[in-house]
Order: sequence, then C-alpha cells, then structure tokens
Amino acid sequence: MATSLNIPIDRSSPVPLYHQVVQGIEAMIHSGALESGSKLENEIDLAAQLNLSRPTMRKAMDELVRAGLLVRKRGVGTQVVSSQVRRHLELSSLYDDLTQSGQKPSTRVLSFRHGPAEDEAAESLGLPAGVGVYHFTRLRSVGDKPLALMENWVRDDVADITEEGLRQRGLYQVLRDAGVNIRLANQRIGAAVADERQAELLHATVGSAVVTMERTAVDDTGRNVETGRHLYRADSYSFEMTLVQR
Repeated sequence: MATSLNIPIDRSSPVPLYHQVVQGIEAMIHSGALESGSKLENEIDLAAQLNLSRPTMRKAMDELVRAGLLVRKRGVGTQVVSSQVRRHLELSSLYDDLTQSGQKPSTRVLSFRHGPAEDEAAESLGLPAGVGVYHFTRLRSVGDKPLALMENWVRDDVADITEEGLRQRGLYQVLRDAGVNIRLANQRIGAAVADERQAELLHATVGSAVVTMERTAVDDTGRNVETGRHLYRADSYSFEMTLVQR
C-alpha cells in the first residue's frame, strides 16, 4: 500500500515549494515515519495531495532520488531506500555528526567499568603507572533504529565519566566539557559480518555486513586519551572522503 504525505506547505515562505517537499520527506525518513521500502503514491496523486503542480512535485522527487533517499523501480513505483548516515573522514564523533544533521541520537550504555586497564588498552593509550581507564560499551540509535555498537577505553586522569553523562552526551562532548582538546587520531576502517550478539543489538541478521572502525585519539598535549572499536550497520552507514593526487 502506498504511503501518503502529510507535509505542511507554506506558500508565503521564501523557501521554494519543491524544496519544502524535499525537506518534509527527508524529515519523515529520518524520523521513521517513512521506513525503508515504503512505497509512495505516484507524482500526480502526491501533487494533488499537497495542492502543488506536477512539475514542482517531479523536481522534488528528482532531488530526493539524486540524494539516494528514494528510488524509482519499473513496475513498482517510487520507494524509500535505507537512509544512510554519511560521514566525512575527519576528526568528529558520530553523535556530533548526527546532531549537526538535525537528527536526535539516543544512547544505551550496555556496560561500564572503571579500574585498571587491560594490557591491550594500556599499550594503545600509553598509560603511565597508576592511571586506569573507563571501559564502556554503548549502543547508538536514531529513532528506534540501532546504528552503531561502540566499545571505548578512556584514560581516567583526563575526565570524570559517568554512565548518565554517556547517555546524555557523546563521548567527545564529555571530553570537551572536561577541557580535553582532541587534535588528531589514528583510525582504521574495515568490514566484517555481524555475529549473533551484534546482530541482535543492531536489529540485523546474523552474517550481515557491518562497517568497522578502530580509532585512538590524541589531545593537544600529545596524550592518547581514548581508544575504541566501533561497528556500524553497513546498510545505514558510510564514510566519504576527498582524494587528492600528489
């Protein structure tokens, strides 16, 4: 069954009518009101619903198709495709990127421990004697859709970290609020398949593709302040980069 649109159109706004439609459909996709696979009415019917001309509606749909949010299929019609989070390869956090794009991420803290570091984490962070770590795992979602499973270790002499703080804010915001200025990071991106636990948490199928990221961040004093291993649903997440010839 095709989905109708309930988008307010302000004819007195300086925003072009077609772009108001684009913004409205984008908002419905990001909020989950239009789920992946949802079929839309044809352009004539949609134009009639919103009291718009067919060329205006076609221009809006063309832009959404170019943006990768809709797809036209012969014999099926126009459908919503999986909305991906696209991140540029730069020193930012997922939480920051989501909020800056107008989305409302939520965080579930799956585990939280404060104490001595395991050997691997101590080596990655270059911990001096007597310095421990906060070790925690979080599930990041947008709406009701899980997006990322994140495990991190943070040295405990740079910030006081709590479970509540991690639920309310992104890790990098917690560190910034504590006066930590992250300047660079060593990062590795790869791919894997989800095991049973990961698939359950990410609402995916066992063996489905996931994007992996390992990162160790360095502050402006040269300390390795945090290291982490993250998994992202491959159907909802991608990295973007600009390549320059040397």
